Amino acid sequence: MGCNDKQTTMKTQDAIENIMNRKSVRKYLDKKVEDEKVTTILKAGMAAPSGKNIRPWELIVVTDRAVLDSMAAKLPNAKMLQQAPLAIVVCGNTEKSSYWYVDCSAVTQNILLAAEALGLGAVWTATYPYEDRMQVVDSFMELPAEVQSLCVIPIGYPATPSAPKDKWDETKVHYNKW
Repeated sequence: MGCNDKQTTMKTQDAIENIMNRKSVRKYLDKKVEDEKVTTILKAGMAAPSGKNIRPWELIVVTDRAVLDSMAAKLPNAKMLQQAPLAIVVCGNTEKSSYWYVDCSAVTQNILLAAEALGLGAVWTATYPYEDRMQVVDSFMELPAEVQSLCVIPIGYPATPSAPKDKWDETKVHYNKW
């Protein structure tokens, strides 16, 4: 095996290991996430595939403690925002694409994987398709009418170690037909 083959194998193993190790983290240390890491996460998010390369996503980085705490109080599944030093709100422009939520879901997954790779913890807290949750985010983010939120992703350094769940289920795999 040549040097390039070994490097390719190591990169492949690292990528697969990162995917398999991703977990939902809901408790964070009181520690700021470095700006360079935030930029890397945003770039990774925007590296997602997009139907017809439309890229309908819009990303809002929230570090304002009062806003994070207020959203935590009003979003039923995002109480961990009270501890998170930042959140990324993933939104989509509905005028650019009728399937914005599909492209934005790919962005969200990339953000979660990038956070994992950088030693951070994150969790997907859905707003779409829940009108009440979307309205909460809209009110705090002052979204234009054509932009809707998909989710709020709290991000920070994990406060406690956690292990990923083994989600492999062979019964969900079908070959050639059902």
